Amino acid sequence: MENPIFLLASILFSCWVATCYGVTFSSLQNQKTLVVTTSPQTGQVLKAGQDSITVTWSLNTTFPSGTDSDYKTVIVKICYAPVSQKDRGWRKTVDDLKKDKTCLRDIVSQPYKPSGNTFTWKVARDVPTATYFVRAYAENSAQVKVAFGQSTDSNKNTNLFQIQAISGRHVSLDISAICFSVFSILSLFGFFFMEKRKSKASEQK
Repeated sequence: MENPIFLLASILFSCWVATCYGVTFSSLQNQKTLVVTTSPQTGQVLKAGQDSITVTWSLNTTFPSGTDSDYKTVIVKICYAPVSQKDRGWRKTVDDLKKDKTCLRDIVSQPYKPSGNTFTWKVARDVPTATYFVRAYAENSAQVKVAFGQSTDSNKNTNLFQIQAISGRHVSLDISAICFSVFSILSLFGFFFMEKRKSKASEQK
């Protein structure tokens, strides 16, 4: 009978190796088992902090039964399209998923279900202006990525949408600035008026 301690150590070592060395995106190309769709139309422009994206995902039923036997969690991410990565090293695509900067922001993380998965995400206020798509990764119990799916094609050229960042100006701030300016001008006129009255009073004495 195999030593249970040795068996446990082997499992832990395997998880450690997978965690340390990571997974490459190219190694998942044959595991594009998730079908991912999003609500924005191609080329649609969404406003950060205002608009929402509805994402749906499910198992591609053309794969053999049991393909998803080790799927435990699905992580859905918003990702930069190539057009918004050009000359931006901080958004660079790297095959090693631990170093990849294509998909830096999570939309949602949920326990895996083969179907009936829908999530509506309000675009966060700090999302930068860019062109995007959505990708979902399936992870096993060791939190290692074992499969994926995305809302675009393999070249990341289709079903892309845009997000327009918040400009940084707000109506309330503009109103406050106007009120402060008006108050400052009135205060200045008031100051000169009082000084003038004091000057006339002094002359009359």
